[in-house]
Amino acid sequence: MRGTLQNYNWKIQLKSGSTLPVSKTEIKSSVLTVKRLFSTSHSSVDSKEMKKFQLLAHKWWDEEGEYSALHSMNDIRVPFIRDTLLNMSSNYHLGNPLSGVKILDVGCGGGLLSEPLGRLGASVTGIDPLEDNIRTADQHKSFDPVLAKRIQYKSSSLEEIVEESMETFDVIVASEVVEHVADLEMFIKCCSRVLKPEGSLFITTINKTQLSYVLGIVVAEKIMGIVPEGTHEWEKFVPPEELERLLESNGFSVKTVNGMLYNPLSGSWSWMESTSVNYAMHAVKSGARGQSSPTDALSESESEQPSATAGTAV
Repeated sequence: MRGTLQNYNWKIQLKSGSTLPVSKTEIKSSVLTVKRLFSTSHSSVDSKEMKKFQLLAHKWWDEEGEYSALHSMNDIRVPFIRDTLLNMSSNYHLGNPLSGVKILDVGCGGGLLSEPLGRLGASVTGIDPLEDNIRTADQHKSFDPVLAKRIQYKSSSLEEIVEESMETFDVIVASEVVEHVADLEMFIKCCSRVLKPEGSLFITTINKTQLSYVLGIVVAEKIMGIVPEGTHEWEKFVPPEELERLLESNGFSVKTVNGMLYNPLSGSWSWMESTSVNYAMHAVKSGARGQSSPTDALSESESEQPSATAGTAV
C-alpha cells in the first residue's frame, strides 16, 4: 500500500513538468483512488474460494448437477424465511406475502434463492463477487418478466456496497456463505451496517463437528460426489455458539437456531433438533422505536388477507 501511495505522489509531481499546480479534479481523483484501495485492502472475500466457484459458474441451474443440494434446500429455507417474516407481521398480500420487503441476498451465486424470494413479492438485490455468477443469474431471471423487475444483481462483495447502502435493507440472507468468507466478524459487521434497525438476518451454514467432517466432506465430497471435492474446508465451518456470540456482540439478537439434515438418497432436506451438521439461524438487529423494520414493510401491504401458504416451517 505504501508503494502505491508513493507511486501516486510521484505521478502527481511529474504532472505538467512537476512545476505547475495540479488541478483539483486530478487531486480529487487521486484521493478517491487511494481511498478505494484502503477500503478494499481488507476484504471478507477469500480469493481461493472464488477460484473454486469460478469453474462452476455456468452450472447453477442444472438441478441434477453440482448444485442439486442447494436447489432442494429451497424446499425448507424459503418457507423458513417467508414464515418467520410473516409471523412478525399481521398484514400481507395474498399471493405476494413479501411485497414491500427489501431483501439483500449475499453471495447469491446464480440466483437460486433470489428468484423464489422475488416470486413471493420481495424486492431482491443479489450480490456476488464473481462476475460469471452474476452473468448467469441475470440471464436466468430475464426469462421471467416479473422477476426481471423485482430482482437486481450486482457483482460486488458485501463491504463494497456498505457506504452506498447504509440501513437500506429489511432482510439479509446469507445462505451457505459464512463458511466461505475470509473474515467472519467483518462480514457480520457489514451485515449490521446495511440492515435497517429491527431488520432480520437469515443464515444457513455448517457446524464444525466430527460428524460434519464425515458427512459434509468425506461422504458428500469424496464418496458420493454430492458437491465437488474441495468445495468445503472443515477449518472454516462455524459452530452455532460462535456465530451466535459474534452476532450478539455486533448488535443482533438471535431468535431461532434450527438443525437441518440432507438425505442424499432422496435428495431432500428436513428440519431436525440437532445442529451437529447443518443449521439455520435467524437474528434480528437491535433498533430504536419508530424506525422501519420488515414488519412495517409488510404492514404497508394493500391487502390484509392471510396467505393460504402461511404457516410455521419449523
